[in-house]
Amino acid sequence: MRAFTVEKYGDQAGMRAAELADPQVGADDVLVKIHAAGVNPLDLRIRNGDFKAFMPYRLPLVLGNDLAGTVVRVGPSVTRFAVGDEVYARPDKDRIGTFAELIAVHQDDLAPKPATLTMAEAASLPLVALTAWQALVERARVQPGQKVLVHAGAGGLGSIAVQLAKALGAHVATTVSTAKVDSAKDLGADVVVDYRTQDFEDVLDGYDVVLDSLGGENLAKSLRVLKPGGMAISVTGPPDPAFARELGANPILRLAMTALSFRTRRGAERHGVTYTFLFMKASGDQLRELTALIDTGKIRPVVDRVFPFEETLQAMEYVEKGRPKAGKVVVTMT
Repeated sequence: MRAFTVEKYGDQAGMRAAELADPQVGADDVLVKIHAAGVNPLDLRIRNGDFKAFMPYRLPLVLGNDLAGTVVRVGPSVTRFAVGDEVYARPDKDRIGTFAELIAVHQDDLAPKPATLTMAEAASLPLVALTAWQALVERARVQPGQKVLVHAGAGGLGSIAVQLAKALGAHVATTVSTAKVDSAKDLGADVVVDYRTQDFEDVLDGYDVVLDSLGGENLAKSLRVLKPGGMAISVTGPPDPAFARELGANPILRLAMTALSFRTRRGAERHGVTYTFLFMKASGDQLRELTALIDTGKIRPVVDRVFPFEETLQAMEYVEKGRPKAGKVVVTMT
């Protein structure tokens, strides 16, 4: 099969197109012919080696974390899927590789593709939709009437998180650039802060939840717009001790993560709020929950641009240079 692999950690020069053997299919695996794959900032970070300390992938590695496609084979223990089913998924972190023609995915990580979406639209969703669900539903347990701030509300994660927060009945604020204000309003945001002309810390106050995808000073300010007892959830901030325990990290790595997040956790404690780091997990069951919201129109995909599979490296460069105007970038097979 054709695939795009990381040969060595670093920049784009460490990737190449390759011909590989078809994946092996285990008893609980579903072999999927990939029709489309989403491109995420996570792909860039994995390629660059940002996570190699706690996710030591064996190189060469097939990159890619989102897929939509068709089932072409099932393992003998598979009960949820049959050949011909249209599916979508974010594979488990240890079994990524959607920049390829085929992938074997555990049946628990797959879900039927939303009937209302094209393959390209469906492929744009799993990673960001699961991240939004695990942040707002699973971790923050957002309730109707609560105030939620979603940073970068026109981006891949933000555009879905804004819609999910609204579907949960929250009052939603978001931060975007001037050119994306109308897009954020169209997604349902109640308050849109143009970060080029306003400082969100001066405009917002008393929020129950902040979903941060920017880190750094943005995260520090986010702690200050929360009300006492509020929660800041970051997907780019420093990993915390809870994540180290969840990961089963060795003592040295646990100590390093504790030290990295100390300043942020101390800042949160001073403001009477909570800081938590989120690294999303694959879940077919949660995707099924999201599919219900998608097929009823409460969440819609936002696709910025579609590249042919042969231009996967160009698609990654497009994302890396910050060119998307809104939503996700997708590659499709021919």
